[in-house]
Amino acid sequence: MWLKLFFLLLYFLVLFVLARFFEAIVWYETGIFATQLVDPVALSFKKLKTILECRGLGYSGLPEKKDVRELVEKSGDLMEGELYSALKEEEASESVSSTNFSGEMHFYELVEDTKDGIWLVQVIANDRSPLVGKIHWEKMVKKVSRFGIRTGTFNCSSDPRYCRRRGWVRSTLIMSVPQTSTSKGKVMLKEYSGRKIEVEHIFKWITAHAASRIKTIYNAEHLKEEWNKSDQYWLKIYLFANLDQPPAFFSALSIKFTGRVEFIFVNVENWDNKSYMTDIGIYNMPSYILRTPEGIYRYGNHTGEFISLQAMDSFLRSLQPEVNDLFVLSLVLVNLMAWMDLFITQGATIKRFVVLISTLGTYNSLLIISWLPVLGFLQLPYLDSFYEYSLKLLRYSNTTTLASWVRADWMFYSSHPALFLSTYLGHGLLIDYFEKKRRRNNNDEVNANNLEWLSSLWDWYTSYLFHPIASFQNFPVESDWDEDPDLFLERLAFPDLWLHPLIPTDYIKNLPMWRFKCLGVQSEEEVSEGSQDTENDSESENTDTLSSEKEVFEDKQSVLHNSPGRTSHCDAEACSCANKYCQTSPYERKGRSYGSYNANEDMEPDWLTWPADMLHCTECVVCLENFENGCLLMGLPCGHVFHQNCIVMWLAGGRHCCPVCRWPSYKKKQPYAQHQPLSNDVPS
Repeated sequence: MWLKLFFLLLYFLVLFVLARFFEAIVWYETGIFATQLVDPVALSFKKLKTILECRGLGYSGLPEKKDVRELVEKSGDLMEGELYSALKEEEASESVSSTNFSGEMHFYELVEDTKDGIWLVQVIANDRSPLVGKIHWEKMVKKVSRFGIRTGTFNCSSDPRYCRRRGWVRSTLIMSVPQTSTSKGKVMLKEYSGRKIEVEHIFKWITAHAASRIKTIYNAEHLKEEWNKSDQYWLKIYLFANLDQPPAFFSALSIKFTGRVEFIFVNVENWDNKSYMTDIGIYNMPSYILRTPEGIYRYGNHTGEFISLQAMDSFLRSLQPEVNDLFVLSLVLVNLMAWMDLFITQGATIKRFVVLISTLGTYNSLLIISWLPVLGFLQLPYLDSFYEYSLKLLRYSNTTTLASWVRADWMFYSSHPALFLSTYLGHGLLIDYFEKKRRRNNNDEVNANNLEWLSSLWDWYTSYLFHPIASFQNFPVESDWDEDPDLFLERLAFPDLWLHPLIPTDYIKNLPMWRFKCLGVQSEEEVSEGSQDTENDSESENTDTLSSEKEVFEDKQSVLHNSPGRTSHCDAEACSCANKYCQTSPYERKGRSYGSYNANEDMEPDWLTWPADMLHCTECVVCLENFENGCLLMGLPCGHVFHQNCIVMWLAGGRHCCPVCRWPSYKKKQPYAQHQPLSNDVPS
């Protein structure tokens, strides 16, 4: 995770440097910067109208270029970056779409339940033509969409009862705006009552209603009173301009930031005494002044601070963000960091995408889960001071020159998504190249074959699907399904395959195994070796010990390779104790208690060769036969001992439990406390 975070921060640094590089190229070719002011006199009439449309000022009654130019100058200074953005937005607004409402619930969900936006809806009555024609409606949609005003069409034929209840008996235009100045307040619907059905007149009606929600100041006394007043708003933005009403983008922002920022319009058109404005530091007209508890900030003096909706929206969001803004920002950062796995992961292509999907799901799930306690934490009533200091820190950091560069770069790359994606892809390919080179230098083998990786993924999946983690020791990589695929087909024949989980038999090779021996009895090999060379008794004993251990090891290796149907009997030779036990009938042995043996026999088993946690016994309860000298034994975690061949056949048949106590044969158990042998257990 830290590696992905490092690469993401490195990518942001690359974007910052790349933006400065583009600015240098533009300056070298044209000799201008994005923050350089533009003289409106040098612009064409079409470009001037484009600027006014982006700012939201009407020019229908201004036929001459001089009047349009003066209106541009009254609304604010024009920068090269704003001119470029306005021209680009003019081209992009051709593909704006409108919503078609399907009924009452759809209308209520989008329009009446929206608390921080403006809707313009054209209502078409039954068997009536629309109030605004198709061509004019498309122009209207294009014009108002610049300011975040959403549009839609409600046809009463889809829900005539709702139209009758609302009183929409004729085609009309409906505008929805928040009714109060509090966040998430009620919404009121206003109906257009004008006679002229033209785009400019309808737009004036919209901007007039939106501007009515902005506090307007017409004299110096009112300004002095408002400037010195302290209320619930920590942020206040003032527009000092010689205009009849504020621009549409200013009014739209006042609705969008309802309850967070107070917008005040100071109309200085008919002021005679402007001395108080000089006292508070207002020298130029027009001016956009941000009033904070820390002081005043002049908007428009830094990079990217244009007189437009998008620029001022990003500026105010950085100073007074909502919780939803922080969540969206964290969501974008987390997903960008997760996509780095596509380039960091080496190997097959399918493996990269599988890891990517897994990382995306994990990171987004953790993000949502981590946000839940944060939301609960923010609801606590004792966090006002913490909230206040956090916002103060944001205001200090986001009013710096570096923050203005970051906002300008954000607007630039958001308006050029192809450039953003291409730089991200190039950064990822460089990461992939260096990561591959690093692993090649470290001699790390990477499986680059899709089929091989899919095969290994299938093996892993089947091992977890059919083989629950049940062994008390680590399983080896090999699986029974690989060695004997017929076993898988065999088990599929049972209808209760999914009701009873299959247990892998890999744990059998880890069960303790040893050979049964009796005290005082030697094998024929030991006797023959002793008769040939009586002088090397100690050497002969060591050789027998090593050979016996080798036989046990070989038997362990061949446990799982023997099918359950094969037989593996013990040695034919028997000691006296085993022969005497075998003389009893099976019915007598069956009635005998487990682990009992006759203490009056001449020969006793050598218990020193048994593992410490195994119970002492001389009979296998599976075959009901006594242990013979030299036969191979196997113990289970519960401590019971059986013939190796008998218990392997029992376990391989699917009964993974002890035949005596039913303890799971793959599960650890606390060892028994070794009992003290009785007097008749010890040989005389």
